[in-house]
Amino acid sequence: MTATAELKKPEKKMSIWTKEDKDNLKSKYGTEILVENGSYEDVTTTHAPSDAYIIRYTYEDKDCFDLTRGTKIKLFDMYWDKFKGGIKSIEYGKGSIKPNLWGYQSPKPSKKKRKT
Repeated sequence: MTATAELKKPEKKMSIWTKEDKDNLKSKYGTEILVENGSYEDVTTTHAPSDAYIIRYTYEDKDCFDLTRGTKIKLFDMYWDKFKGGIKSIEYGKGSIKPNLWGYQSPKPSKKKRKT
């Protein structure tokens, strides 16, 4: 087995948003981050809601991509407050799932009551 044939571990992506930041996004901006600091292939998935946006920004001289839900104005405000001008673009995502069905779980069937 040669060195090139060995399995490479995927590099661990650093988390730019803290857990506290993510918890406050919904109440402060009305937004939700679906994919954080992903590759372009990760954020252009079709298994996402159709109202999601792809945010391209610069963090520590590196281009990063997020897949985020919310209005375009609120997303701009959120990223501007966090990165102070590192925003490159805000584009429509490639998702194909209806927004009202995103995260939908079918109800569990109830147990039938036995007559006594």
